[in-house]
Amino acid sequence: MYLDKQLENEKWSFLIGIFAFLSAGSVFAAKVDTVLTYSAAMKKNIKAVVITPEGYSESKVYPTVYLLHGAGDAYSGWVNKVPAIKEYADNYQMIIVCPDGNVTSWYFDSPEDPAWKYETYVATELVNWVDQKYKTIKDRKGRAITGLSMGGHGALYLAFKHQDIFGAAGSMSGGVDIKPFPLNWDIAKRLGPEDKYPERWKANSVIDLTYLLVPGKLALNIDCGSEDFFYNVNIKLHEKLQYNNIPHDFTIRPGSHNWDYWKNAIGFQLMFFKNQFAKN
Repeated sequence: MYLDKQLENEKWSFLIGIFAFLSAGSVFAAKVDTVLTYSAAMKKNIKAVVITPEGYSESKVYPTVYLLHGAGDAYSGWVNKVPAIKEYADNYQMIIVCPDGNVTSWYFDSPEDPAWKYETYVATELVNWVDQKYKTIKDRKGRAITGLSMGGHGALYLAFKHQDIFGAAGSMSGGVDIKPFPLNWDIAKRLGPEDKYPERWKANSVIDLTYLLVPGKLALNIDCGSEDFFYNVNIKLHEKLQYNNIPHDFTIRPGSHNWDYWKNAIGFQLMFFKNQFAKN
């Protein structure tokens, strides 16, 4: 009788423990907010995803990573296709912000169409909005930006041009030189035809903006799959950075231009940023 009672008590203690564990997880695990922001430059509301980490507290401040989507996708792409980014936010105690780049903005301020001002939106308006609404480190040392494909281009493009805002940047399978692709992904709609406006295309290609960099100021992590159609332009960017003595991490792994590659790559990107934040 005593043994049966003891077993019964142990069973309930175990179940209560499991319930407490699951409840704690649901309360303190990463929280995903879909927020509505306003762009004065474009005079419209724009959605974004903001992921806050486990134990997010108003009494602390957190580093922030801006994570950009590729062409044809939207603000919800990363969190839907790679749910593990919530775990990274928890483990690294960082806020992750996924902006909307409107399918094919390339994160430019378009000289062709004033309705497309996504450089101003992401690098200025959204950063200011996030800093007002969340407990962020309001300094370049606590901000990083990365993305895939169009977003890889966008992350380096914005970081190169706004080194007062971002202290670290990365790119996964990034279209880091748009000039070889004059007919692809609506770039000509944003900049005008390449043969008519070659200076615009050069002024908005990451590989042609390396002159803006000072060795050691911006922490850089660039990677690309060896079977990716952007492989050659990434190799050329790496060689140019080397030639100009710009320190950077550069990784080539087996893989092509797909989510299998990016699901793996994002872990290395966020670990790199976590280590940079720790140094600062």
